[in-house]
Amino acid sequence: MDIIEILKDDYQKFPQNQTYSIYAKDVYFEDPVNRFTGIERYRQMIGFMGTFFKEIKLDLHGISRSSDIIETRWTLRWSAPLPWKPKMAIAGRSELKVNSDDLIVSHIDYWDCSRLDVLKQLVFPRKTNV
Repeated sequence: MDIIEILKDDYQKFPQNQTYSIYAKDVYFEDPVNRFTGIERYRQMIGFMGTFFKEIKLDLHGISRSSDIIETRWTLRWSAPLPWKPKMAIAGRSELKVNSDDLIVSHIDYWDCSRLDVLKQLVFPRKTNV
């Protein structure tokens, strides 16, 4: 299976059973709340999400590759672990850079909203489908 097919499969089952072998050991990850290097830290982040958040769903809207860059467009949805179980969502895109061995060396997420907009979802229910 090529890397695009593996990523499609991983998005469908996220955060369970991710294919970490497609990432370099020193993969760089960045999003609006995290910035780190290393596959073990990446595994820990995904594991935390799977343990802490409920009803996680990662919808893949598009994926394309041009040379050593893979771009994805997605929406991440979950329920926060609070008594009123607010439903939350972040729409965004990822830019993945692959090396000559076809391993992901950089994974940068860009959100279509601010961190404050995400926090507001804890108090104010979503009015639209993100």
